[in-house]
Amino acid sequence: MDSRDMISKMKTGPELKIGLEIHCQLTNLQTKLFCDCLSNYRNSFPNENTCPICLGLPGTLPILNKKAVEFASMICMAFNCNIPEKISFYRKNYFYPDLPKNYQITQYNSYELSSIGYEGTIEFVGESKSKTDPSEDDQERSKVRITRVQLEEDPGKITYEEDKSAVNNYSLIDYNRAGVSLVEIVTEPDFSSPLDVRTFLNEIVNLFEYLGVTDPGLEGSVRCDVNVSLGGGKKVEIKNISSFKEVEKSIYYEITRQKTLIMHDIDVKSETRHWDEKRKVTVAARSKEEEEEYRYFPEPDIPRIILGSKFVSRVRATMPELPIERLKRYTDVYKISDHTAKILINDKRISDFFEESLRYYKSPIEISNWIVNELLTKINEKDRQSISDRNVRGLDFLSVMPSQVAEIAKLVEKKSLNRNIAREIFDKSIESGTSPFKIIENLEIGKISDEASIVKIIQDVLNSQPQLIGQSKNNPNVINYVLGLIMKETRGRVNPQIAIKLIKERL
Repeated sequence: MDSRDMISKMKTGPELKIGLEIHCQLTNLQTKLFCDCLSNYRNSFPNENTCPICLGLPGTLPILNKKAVEFASMICMAFNCNIPEKISFYRKNYFYPDLPKNYQITQYNSYELSSIGYEGTIEFVGESKSKTDPSEDDQERSKVRITRVQLEEDPGKITYEEDKSAVNNYSLIDYNRAGVSLVEIVTEPDFSSPLDVRTFLNEIVNLFEYLGVTDPGLEGSVRCDVNVSLGGGKKVEIKNISSFKEVEKSIYYEITRQKTLIMHDIDVKSETRHWDEKRKVTVAARSKEEEEEYRYFPEPDIPRIILGSKFVSRVRATMPELPIERLKRYTDVYKISDHTAKILINDKRISDFFEESLRYYKSPIEISNWIVNELLTKINEKDRQSISDRNVRGLDFLSVMPSQVAEIAKLVEKKSLNRNIAREIFDKSIESGTSPFKIIENLEIGKISDEASIVKIIQDVLNSQPQLIGQSKNNPNVINYVLGLIMKETRGRVNPQIAIKLIKERL
């Protein structure tokens, strides 16, 4: 049973509601949220990238990273959120080994509106209404409501180890990640299928890349917790999910588990469950905490921050071009088809590659067709053949530069190569990284436009089939037949306009 059949079957049962808590590390910052430790901790030895502030030692004071506030504000604007005049921070208290201070500095909206963004909406390509296998053009865009966006510090990382020689397993704690700037996006339960969730998450990651706030290729840079409920029942939270693919699988499992409980008149508990990736099941971790248990109170060491309209206007003016804006430019200015433009903007790296190619040869339609129809096909082939590696993506599979695509587009558009030969050259070029011009030079397969050379080829063809000369007097189609023989002989390298003129003269 494929994903669509499973979704259809699910919708005939109790109403399904899925909400998300998306965590985005602001990896493109230089330092952590409240101290000068490096934001990029991944190449550090365990607990090396720490200081008294992010370890919460007595007498230390947090200093807010201004750039983190700007990055978080850009995310809010991209989600069409309201941004308040002022924001504040709270202490979320709970004892867990990954919190060196035994509390997390975060934001909280109960006593006052403290989050950096609230009440937003964003659209994404949802589940298709077509019963066949439709293209993206047939799919409808669905709206997701954003409850809030909050800025907080990331906790440390716990590694669970198995010691086969010992009776008990053990855990190791690395605080290098503790204090890294983290933006949490909380959605309303507006999803009704696991496939929609995965599609949405992929679009959101692309949006983060356009904003320039994070590198999704880094392990743990974008994470997601899921809340699932059936038939208006209690909400179950799923944590510890390593990838969006696993997010989809965990939801499928949790739906089946809850349906089974309901069928047997067993209450679904409101609890936090962990996703066991090896066994592909959710496992009970703890009962769901109530807000009172966290004992929120205002962070005394960080005063309220006044943002104001000038701050919002300044950040909005410096925001990069978003996917929806780039899509409009491609269709309105470059006159690229809506379908092709959507494919280009769906991956920022591919879209940037297209933009760079135009610097070498200004032919948007021709270059976009080569990227979408040829380059992406090769990338997808390599992707399927390779071992899954989140740090090796798309263009990393091939030795290709924007100038190579621009060169091949120019050769075809200027009729220096026919399209079939150009595809062969392009394949060699993107596999080897060699310029198409250089390959043509080495293989001597450029267009033949020299009249003396073409006359010799025509004469050779007529010598091999002399009857064509007589037939041409009563049948004008012989000219096209001779041209076809010449093209076959030269693999399409002869300039057809010059060839037709010379064939007529010889006949």
